[in-house]
Amino acid sequence: MLRPSPSQAKASAMTHPERPRRNFYGRLKGKSLKQSQKGYIEEDLEALSPGPVDWDANPDRTPLDLPTLFDGKPVWLEIGFGGGEHMVHQAAQNPDVGIIGCEPYINGVAMLLGKIRRAGVDNVAIHPGDARDIFDVLPEASIDRAFLLYPDPWPKTRHHRRRFVTPEHLEPLVKVLKPGAIFRVATDIEDYVRQTLEQVPRHGFEWLAERPGDWKEPWGDWISTRYEQKALREGRVPHYLTFRKI
Repeated sequence: MLRPSPSQAKASAMTHPERPRRNFYGRLKGKSLKQSQKGYIEEDLEALSPGPVDWDANPDRTPLDLPTLFDGKPVWLEIGFGGGEHMVHQAAQNPDVGIIGCEPYINGVAMLLGKIRRAGVDNVAIHPGDARDIFDVLPEASIDRAFLLYPDPWPKTRHHRRRFVTPEHLEPLVKVLKPGAIFRVATDIEDYVRQTLEQVPRHGFEWLAERPGDWKEPWGDWISTRYEQKALREGRVPHYLTFRKI
């Protein structure tokens, strides 16, 4: 279930052309994992997989069986869960919902696994890899809510194409969302706000702001993440954008 190496990815894409070859930007691992975190990954990660999303395990990209995975509950998707604070919070507050989290950064996956153990939530699934692979195997119109919280800003202009709020990501996202589904975006980068407001409505979403201050007020069920606290300490202003699939 762990992400394959670049050479494995290239070989698999050549063997299974129905699964597109994709570049991955950013790092997959930071500082060394603690022994306890290694234990979480070895003992817990496989059981929390949403299904065979690795292309070698599932080259035909068979859609995930979400009703079986979550006993028919509505399903939410968190794209890049970081350290997992928000995902565990939402799982604990919404036991009648199933939540799939995607995160390629293995240190974040290890942190989430520890939080899941401590919180005792059982309505979650984890894909330790690129969200685009999840889009390949999610059934169309199957997701009730999606979160994109403090994504990598890729601040340099030449890197803006790597941001999530581009057609490469938004087109498959809108396909897997149900009509009327909510898409939440949080960021402290003003230019990311600009690009989000330009691109997301072009892909079948409407912005739900009703007054000028809406995008600077957190959602009622929000929990401030470690990254947000860092942004606040450094003087950056969080923005909270809510969209609905038309």
